[in-house]
Amino acid sequence: MRNDDGGGGAPGSGPREATVQSVDRAVSLLQALAAHGPSGLTDLAAGVRIHKATAFRLLATLEARGLVQQDGDRGRYRLGPSAGQLAAGAAGAHDVAVLCRPLCAQLAAEVGDTVNLVVSDGAQITTVDQATGSAIVASTDYVGRRGPLHATAAGKVFLAEWPAQQVADLCDIGLERFTEHTLVDLAALSADLEQVRARGWAVAQEEHEAGLVVVGAPVRGADGSAVAALTVGGPTYRMTAEALPVIADRLLETAARASWRLGAVKPG
Repeated sequence: MRNDDGGGGAPGSGPREATVQSVDRAVSLLQALAAHGPSGLTDLAAGVRIHKATAFRLLATLEARGLVQQDGDRGRYRLGPSAGQLAAGAAGAHDVAVLCRPLCAQLAAEVGDTVNLVVSDGAQITTVDQATGSAIVASTDYVGRRGPLHATAAGKVFLAEWPAQQVADLCDIGLERFTEHTLVDLAALSADLEQVRARGWAVAQEEHEAGLVVVGAPVRGADGSAVAALTVGGPTYRMTAEALPVIADRLLETAARASWRLGAVKPG
């Protein structure tokens, strides 16, 4: 860590550089607390090599967001509940990926196309794991990639569980059109989501990327809600109207097995 004289940045540095530097120092304070446990202001400041005044300001901001909290009257800081929530979110996605990975690999081998494991990320989705099948000539790495809810099969899996008003509010904000097939109005999207609920799986036919068709099914947790979505995607010439129901059946079987691994009730 570099030393901090408590003053401004280097000559020519602007507000953006100062903001990045503050974020960097705040992360260093969080890492110090994670590594060493409850610590006093003096020790924290010395450990990350910044002035106590700077450390105090950063800790006050982190405390306001619940990322750190003071330990009683002793003035010692420790990680707060919000830090735990962030860690749990990251660990949760990781745990789901680990539990589902063998099933994803098996499904990809059976259908020959790409299988993705996707989680909901606020108003978007994020791919957390991927398996590729034998039919893939040039694989695209989707892990870490984010996408929209309304134009993806995984996104529709999550939207199908939203209350109607929440879907309407999303549409009021405005839905981006990615291709000529993207559903961008409430009536069309609502009708599509009704089909998702009726048959148990979603499909996005060239709605996010031209030439790509993706089928998605929910992976459910112990409470029955969708904690993730499994998808199978491939080119239009393979993901035909005749092939889709067959692929969807295999996808639903795999998603059910993944759900049981996560604590969902197995029927029968």
